[in-house]
Amino acid sequence: MPRMLDVSEDVRAEIGDEEADRLLAGENAPGSYDCTSCRTPGDSEQERTSTVLFVGEETAVLAFAHASCIPSQVVQVAEEQLKGAVRSITGEAPAPAAPAAPAAQAAPSAANTSSGQAVLGVTSGLVLIDDELHPALVVEPTAPIARPGSFGGGDDFLPLLIEQGFLPVSVVNEMPRLLPGWSVLLAMGQLHAVLQPGTGGGNPVAWWQAHQPLQVTEGWRSAANKSHRVLVFAAPAGAIGQQPREDLLRDALEKAAANGRLVAAAMPLAGT
Repeated sequence: MPRMLDVSEDVRAEIGDEEADRLLAGENAPGSYDCTSCRTPGDSEQERTSTVLFVGEETAVLAFAHASCIPSQVVQVAEEQLKGAVRSITGEAPAPAAPAAPAAQAAPSAANTSSGQAVLGVTSGLVLIDDELHPALVVEPTAPIARPGSFGGGDDFLPLLIEQGFLPVSVVNEMPRLLPGWSVLLAMGQLHAVLQPGTGGGNPVAWWQAHQPLQVTEGWRSAANKSHRVLVFAAPAGAIGQQPREDLLRDALEKAAANGRLVAAAMPLAGT
């Protein structure tokens, strides 16, 4: 039976017309599936379903999700993360996730600096804006980030993000604007990456990527699936710190904003 599948041009280009046509005809597509974005059942015979192709260096995984959760797309991910997803799908033991704090969690990712490597710490939490809880990520490097090619000792982390479209935040209780081309990747119910537009209009690439998939709370995931977007705040090294509770995280964000040390953007939720 034909399926109500959305197969984007990018996905079709990767898997080929013959395979795409087989999917649409229902030959290789499941009827029922678990949407691995919102983790609830879906039925490609009854509702619009997105095909999402995750591509690593050697492995590719085709996933299915409610079209209302995410659009059909191709997403570049690290080979090891893709293998971890395959292991979880086939029942093999997945790689261990980062340890979770009581109300917010953090995961590192390396970023180049003029002096070598700095680690981008990412904390997840819920932020209250206009009496509604929104899923948020807070990004803070462990050391100053210099502009590529710069030999100075300054911190260009915020100016570099502003050039990418992030906006300065003066008051946390205001919704950041949506940043075109960027997205937050949630795979198998875990946080994997923040994606930015590829060069020359190519496939999205990871701006930040977790070494190990980051667990998020059920409340965070539910809020993200409700709004289909994530608020991403960024601050220079030392502005936020590791906060064990969401109220302390909010206080740190407010202080950074008051000191002119906070930028933000809203990004759509992508996932498997």
